[in-house]
Amino acid sequence: MLLHHLFVRNATKNRKKVFIVDRTLHRRVTYGRALIGALLLSWRFRRFEPGLLGIMIPTSAGCVLSILGALLSGRTPVMVNYATGAAKNARYAQEKCGLKTIVTSRALLEKLEVTPIAGMVMLEDVMEAVPGWQKLLAAVVAALPASLILKLVHGGDEDDNLLVLFTSGSEREPKTVPLTHRNISSNVADLDVLFHLAHDDSVLGNLPLFHVLGQTANLWVAVWRAMTLVTYANPIDYRAIPKIVREERPTIAVGTPSFFRGYLLASEPGDFASVRVPIVGADKCPDALRQGFMEKHGITLLEGYGATEASPCISANTPEDNRPGSVGRPLPGVELRIENLETGDDCGVLETGKIFVRGDSVMKGYLNDLEATSAAIRGGWYDTGDMGYFDADGYLWHAGRLKRFVKIGGEMVSLVGIEHVLEPLLPDDVEFCVVGIPDPVKGSRILVAVTSDVDEKRLHAEMAKQLPTIALPKRFVTVEELPTTGGGKVDFRAATDVVRVLVSGGDDA
Repeated sequence: MLLHHLFVRNATKNRKKVFIVDRTLHRRVTYGRALIGALLLSWRFRRFEPGLLGIMIPTSAGCVLSILGALLSGRTPVMVNYATGAAKNARYAQEKCGLKTIVTSRALLEKLEVTPIAGMVMLEDVMEAVPGWQKLLAAVVAALPASLILKLVHGGDEDDNLLVLFTSGSEREPKTVPLTHRNISSNVADLDVLFHLAHDDSVLGNLPLFHVLGQTANLWVAVWRAMTLVTYANPIDYRAIPKIVREERPTIAVGTPSFFRGYLLASEPGDFASVRVPIVGADKCPDALRQGFMEKHGITLLEGYGATEASPCISANTPEDNRPGSVGRPLPGVELRIENLETGDDCGVLETGKIFVRGDSVMKGYLNDLEATSAAIRGGWYDTGDMGYFDADGYLWHAGRLKRFVKIGGEMVSLVGIEHVLEPLLPDDVEFCVVGIPDPVKGSRILVAVTSDVDEKRLHAEMAKQLPTIALPKRFVTVEELPTTGGGKVDFRAATDVVRVLVSGGDDA
């Protein structure tokens, strides 16, 4: 299915329905007006070079219409992360993708105090340059039946790239991931089945659209059923988001544990009463967060699991089929296998191994990187680099990235497993992550980054009741805050670097 064509068809059927509630700019855009805007942008974007078109705009009506306009013009949007270094990431995208033009916003660059680089085009200037006759023509074209409009815009094939994204870079340099119309539409179709999506649903669009979760679970889920998308550009504005949810009453909300934790602390009982599908992903959902939402709002957070390369959803719990602590069962269109690290055989029930995924939602390969593609995809199976196991009922339990296992004295130790033991022992307002740094004798040392001073002796004694000696942290290191990626995940690479610097030159820790 061509998703920009689906937008055209749904827009012509729902011209007066509100498509985007932009709470940043306080605008409400109907499907009919959105179609006019997307057509106008598609005609302006045809002035740019064919192929890839960079887009670096916060989550807003402008970003959504720019993505749709690019697709209608035959360009493939390359979504640039502005949250972790706008100029650096823009240059990285230009270099990795071989693109020239990046559509951005003057307001964004001024807010970030970033000087425009070569190739940047301001969306404000693009819109100001639209002549009156072209606006009138766009309104006339948008009023035509969908069958006629589709003849005037770019066509293509469902195996064409819908967009290009970058992995979070939480453990290494970001990889360049092209996802096709088939990839994303397959994933949205699975979510449609699992969560009974309906035309009357509405989506909290608080996730950045440079992140795959924002693309699939915010934008394209909304387009799929012609829902209303409530956008807000800053997902960590923890006081604003609960107010927006209370006033706009979205039924679907998706976010990371760190986002939901902020909303929990800043919200009042009843703020999230409208949300029937609250999905948490990208990181492990703490039990305390799940409990907190149930106690304050009476809703059950549903944990899921995914990867950029899988568009992204791989497994999920649902309101009818939920096993807290697990990441749910595989989506209908997804196949999973757990591979033994030593033998390469399929693991048995409760046996931890590496997670492989196959299905229409899995990417064809990394952009212009045959070596990385060959390493990641074997026999049609994508190697997630994650560890996990199935229980007897087919629920997947995520054990963390393989890179979040360390070898100590010849034994593999899960840093995520340590976090699971430590989490209930710490106050709710203390953020933390467990890291491993090289040790010349034992191979690795385990340290904990915490955002507040803690009673190490007590914590060691409590953890020793549940963990073997080799898994006990050597030291707790206090940091001002945990570094995160633009998508809201803990940046483990950056956190490890911070801890390494803080302990360098100290004692044996």
